[in-house]
Order: sequence, then C-alpha cells, then structure tokens
Amino acid sequence: MKIAHVRERHGPTGSPWRLAAALDADPLPSHWIDLEAARRRAVAAIPALAHDFTLFRQQVTTLDDHIGRGLRVEALQDLVDGFEARPEDDEAILPASDLAFGPPILRPPSLRDFYAFEGHVRTMWERRGGEVPETWYRLPVFYFSNISELRGPDETVWCPAASQELDYELEVAALVDTTAVDLKPERAEGAIGGYMIFNDWSARDLQREETAVRLGPAKGKDFASSIGPWLVTPDELVDARSGTGFDLAMTAEVNGVETSRGRWSDAQFSFGEMLARASADARLRPGDLIGSGTVGTGCLLEVRDATLGRYLEPGDEVVLRVERLGALRSPVVARALG
Repeated sequence: MKIAHVRERHGPTGSPWRLAAALDADPLPSHWIDLEAARRRAVAAIPALAHDFTLFRQQVTTLDDHIGRGLRVEALQDLVDGFEARPEDDEAILPASDLAFGPPILRPPSLRDFYAFEGHVRTMWERRGGEVPETWYRLPVFYFSNISELRGPDETVWCPAASQELDYELEVAALVDTTAVDLKPERAEGAIGGYMIFNDWSARDLQREETAVRLGPAKGKDFASSIGPWLVTPDELVDARSGTGFDLAMTAEVNGVETSRGRWSDAQFSFGEMLARASADARLRPGDLIGSGTVGTGCLLEVRDATLGRYLEPGDEVVLRVERLGALRSPVVARALG
C-alpha cells in the first residue's frame, strides 16, 4: 500500500491535505483513492462499521491524525480493500496528474538520522585523513535533525545565507507508527509503518566548520530536509529483502544526469538495529522518522569531481529515486533576500 497527502494541483491556496492510497500497484500510480470518501461510502453501505470500528467512526484527515489516534498505518488497508469504484465519474478516484503531493508525514515529533552505509562513512573519514573508527562497526550512531524545515516533493530548497556549498544526500527514512521503548533488533522493524525517500540536505562549508568542534551537525544540516513522494508499507518490499536491507537501487540525478548510485542492501545496519538503538531508554512516538544515512556515492561531496564538478546552484533540479519508493524531486532556487 502506498499512502500520500494530496491536494488539487490547481486548487485554492492553503487547501488542506487529503489522505489518499494508490489505486493501482504500479511504481508510479496513475490514480489514487480519497480515503475519507472511501470511508463515507463504506459507512453509507454498512452503517454498523461506524459503531464497530474506530477507523470508520471518525473522519480521515491526515496520516498524523490517524496514527495520533493510536491506529497503525496498516489499518488503512481496510478502506482500500473495501473500496468499490463507481462506473462513471467517481469523485473518490483522483488522477495523479491532477494532484500535488505533500510530505508523507506533516509534523513528525522527531527526526533521527543514522550513519549506516560504510561506503559513505569511509569516504568521509578518508577525506579527513583518518580511518573509520572501530566503534562505528559496533554501534549504530545518529544525530537529531530539525523537524521545522521539512519539505515534500517538488518543494524548493535554497542554500543558507552563510554557505556556498549546497549538497544533496540520498537516503531512506522509516516512519514509526506506534509507541515503543527498548526494542529488540530482531523485532524492532515491527514498529515501522512504512518507508519513504529522504534527502538530508547539507551545507558542506558550514558542516566542515562545525564538525571540527566534534559536537555534531547543526547549521550545516538544519535548514531543510525533504521526504516523499509517498509512504510505502513494508509488505510491498518483502520479496526484495536482502541482508540488512532490501535489494533495491538508489540513485540521484542533477538536471537529468545520474550522479549517484547505490543499493539499500549495502547498509551495515538494518532499520531494526537502528530502531533498537534509538529506543534504548527512550520512548519512540508515532510519527517519529528514522533516516538511514547516506548510501555510498550518495552526495556530491563524494562524487562532485567525477560528475557535476561543483556543488548545487539555483536552477538545478535534484531527483532522488529508490526502487519501489518512487522519485523525490526538488528544485534548487536562490534564497530570498531579507
């Protein structure tokens, strides 16, 4: 199941997001189901549903509201399975061409970004003249990113005022959809409601200065994070399971030219191991996001000289793709003055 926040592409400014599920199983679905319309239709046909099931009793608005009521993402499958399309002019079916897509989760309580791909980690350490610490191979490590500057697909991104080195980072993020604490690695992935593409934008010059203090990323990271284009539930990926991840290609393009390529299955740590670390002595909450870290070659810092020859500039378009998760498109623009 693919879940997305959508609204009419040419609708009134400020129109609320609607929660939708893909009607077809294609990697790029052509039609979506308005889940609130599907709920109303089901209750009209079988009024007892509203009495017997929480899912059918209250209006479907956003994924944030849904999981905030204690419901798992997978519960939405009941609306999809029970949906019956009408022969003509079905207002519950939304053509993808008419839709704008928002972040799959609108207001995550937190965003932890890990450092799980050895290829990327090794390159970062070698650039500093060092070797990957032995500790990295034992402990999944992460930092907390900024949730106030979250962007969805097709939303613009710009370089911070104090920076000249804007970079993308190709990652996957998992959405936690239940409260959990002290998870065991072998069972922790049961707390994941779905996966999405994640771009952990970086201002490399600011990051370089900050990491010299050895405290962690700050202004080099907190100006933007992009997620989307939709949430894909774990059942859609089961057959691609391989090692610590899934045998799925991850690529990045700048202006239509591929600049990065890796595989999710190259991760040193599984999301189960990352969630176990994140939940140790701390409560995870519905809506929390967990980032994988950058796949090897997944940023210009690693591949700039061999590809684009520079960092990102206004007018560039970055597209991150992960097989089965879709494509996350981000235009780069000039920072507004003032």
